[in-house]
Amino acid sequence: MTGNNLAIIILAAGQGTRMKSRLPKVLHPIGGRPLVGHVLTTAARLGADHVEVVVRHERDRVVAALAEDYPDAVFVDQDEVPGTGRAVQVAVDALPADFDGDVLVLSGDCPLADAETLAAFLDEHRAAGAPATLMTAVVDDPNGYGRVIRDGDGGVDRIVEQKDATDDEKAVREINAGMYVFRSETLRRYLPEIGVDNAQGEMYLTDVPGLLRRDGDRVAASVVSDVTVTFGVNDRAQLAEVGRLLNQRIVRRWQLEGVTIIDPSTTWIDDDATLAPDVTILPHTQILRATTIAAGATIGPDTTLVDCEVGEDATVRRTDATLAVIGAQATVGPFSFLRPGTVLGAKGKIGAYVETKNAEIGEGSKVPHLSYVGDATIGRGVNLGASTITANYDDVNKHRTVVEDEVHTGSHTTLVAPVRLGAGAKTGAGAVVRKDVPAGALAMSVAPQRNIEGWVEKNRAGTGAADAAARERSAE
Repeated sequence: MTGNNLAIIILAAGQGTRMKSRLPKVLHPIGGRPLVGHVLTTAARLGADHVEVVVRHERDRVVAALAEDYPDAVFVDQDEVPGTGRAVQVAVDALPADFDGDVLVLSGDCPLADAETLAAFLDEHRAAGAPATLMTAVVDDPNGYGRVIRDGDGGVDRIVEQKDATDDEKAVREINAGMYVFRSETLRRYLPEIGVDNAQGEMYLTDVPGLLRRDGDRVAASVVSDVTVTFGVNDRAQLAEVGRLLNQRIVRRWQLEGVTIIDPSTTWIDDDATLAPDVTILPHTQILRATTIAAGATIGPDTTLVDCEVGEDATVRRTDATLAVIGAQATVGPFSFLRPGTVLGAKGKIGAYVETKNAEIGEGSKVPHLSYVGDATIGRGVNLGASTITANYDDVNKHRTVVEDEVHTGSHTTLVAPVRLGAGAKTGAGAVVRKDVPAGALAMSVAPQRNIEGWVEKNRAGTGAADAAARERSAE
């Protein structure tokens, strides 16, 4: 998007103590990715020559969580010297010695800075021709942010951190957004001059603009119009707010692409999900991770899909599904539980209170209600009666059930795997099928029914049932 001659440094070394979490702050997820994952995704969209992530706190855990999904990122270790200035210094030192371009510095806990905003920021920097440009924002409550102090001509004079600011400086409402562009030679020249003579005892990257001004150089500023792109995460309340704002963006994007979302406030869609035009999303629905939904499908209400694939004109309601494939014009729900490996064919049905796992269910086949189908291959045109289950586990190993085309089972059938039902076979109600059933055969579990007269009156004397039985026997 921005062309070459660009390096991006992402600051992700902090501990994030205010999160009060065993999980490193930058790995807390929103929108289907860790916070720093959103920043890395944006960096990739900007087309940088080099992307570096500065790590320190729980370094190995952060690297392990990101390395596979972001193979082009280079992880740089910050040493014991604290502060953003030191973080950028070690990252600049890790760049190729002959790199001569712009260095964009981003925070790993600011996931809302989108590629379009940052591309415009870079364009402003390059147009200004300044050695450094910082992104600023004007906010109603600047508490906690570094203040941007302007000179008499309206230019940037310096940045003052909250803990070092005077009362007059604290009253300034223009804040440092924590995103910068520097010429690489500027950083190489001035970072070694930064000290730790401040309230925090840290190397502040924000000292670089002051050093530039000392030497008579100009520092440019770009005031962002949408202040939300600057929002960072320091605690769980901010995590929830930033997650909500990100979701609003995602939902609106799909609405503009032709998706009907009945209640945006109760609909959550991860950034990697894909929805086609004319999809309808009903309230209280979550479309998570890499779920894809084809045109005309209706999802919800009260549905969660994780890494699922839904075909055209399918209907999925009040369902929890993970790693499942739902065919075109199929129906699922209500109150269905689709576990990984479920594949439902076109025009198939998984109905109320049905659980499936590692099951292939053929075109037009139906599992209408109160059933469990696990480790099974179900053919075309099959109808499993109410409460049919595959008994797939023998206490040691899982076994597979195969049901050929056009099989119909009676209610409360138990298929004890491994077992095969041939094409067109049927089972009687209550059948326990332990042996293969030939094509076209009827499998039944028949035992004589025994009635013990007077059992209730003898063994449950004094109960309502005993009294009712006695009255009927007397009437007879």
